Amino acid sequence: MLQTDDLTRYCDDHRQEALEELEAWLRIPSISADGAYRADVRRAAEHAAARMLALGMQRADVLESKGHPVIYGEWLGAPGKPTALVYGHYDVQPVDPLDLWASPPFEPQVRDGHLFARGAVDDKGQVVMHWEAFAAHLRTRKSLPLNLKYVIEGEEEIGSPNFDDFVARHRDLLACDVVIISDTPVFSEDVPSLTIAVRGLVNWEVHVDGPMLGDQHSGLFGGAIDNPINALAHIVAKLKDEHGRITVPGFYDDVRELEPAERAEIAALPFDETAEAKRLGVPQLHGERGYTPLERMWWRPTLDCNGIWGGYQGEGSKTIIPA
Repeated sequence: MLQTDDLTRYCDDHRQEALEELEAWLRIPSISADGAYRADVRRAAEHAAARMLALGMQRADVLESKGHPVIYGEWLGAPGKPTALVYGHYDVQPVDPLDLWASPPFEPQVRDGHLFARGAVDDKGQVVMHWEAFAAHLRTRKSLPLNLKYVIEGEEEIGSPNFDDFVARHRDLLACDVVIISDTPVFSEDVPSLTIAVRGLVNWEVHVDGPMLGDQHSGLFGGAIDNPINALAHIVAKLKDEHGRITVPGFYDDVRELEPAERAEIAALPFDETAEAKRLGVPQLHGERGYTPLERMWWRPTLDCNGIWGGYQGEGSKTIIPA
């Protein structure tokens, strides 16, 4: 039987220390999408590298990329044993709209046994979990049964535009036998789960221009010239049909269908569609016909509009056909 009493005692004794260290990291607003936070992003990387060294890693560096820096750490004290590389990210999403936060996003707060702050579960919390597990083993048992490497990037929330280049330039440094990623949800608190795949991401912006002479009065020219906002809304509406199927030609050409065994595994999970709709605050779940909600969320590709803007944005109204 695997003996874990020593690890449990260590975790109990050091829980508050780990929580305080996580809270200190969460207070750094490492928003990668906004250039105004560039210094904070670097400060978050340097803070993490210092913590990794304090926990006993043999190396922890802030390495440069073509964008925000990448944190690399390692403990290679088990020669001849396998090497696991833990991937994570320390950058976070923007925090707007602020009025929807129950507490300031960069002032960590514990409520009902849960820690709330931007990055607490995406992905600083998971990264700290791995570091603290490493420290627990090293400090109680003086060694580990495997080697560990950590690569923690600072641009995941903007699509990792420079990560491929970083990996290519550090191929030997990052060599490993297995990669562990803890940046995905679990099915539920009482159903152990292992994420085996995630969906990729492609994004783009579409610009539709109106009158070249500038905004025109909608009372004078409405009905005589095209409104670019109406045109854009029409484009977005046509991306899916009434059954949730994406209408872009060729979109599904290389999508592999689920095997019967895969569908059976998904169907065996205790998923309550009505309860999930209620949790999300929607009248019902909706999507591509012929697939269950879990199949659509976990397997099928999707196409969604993340934002749309144009025309007058101020208070009140303005009678224009926007340029």
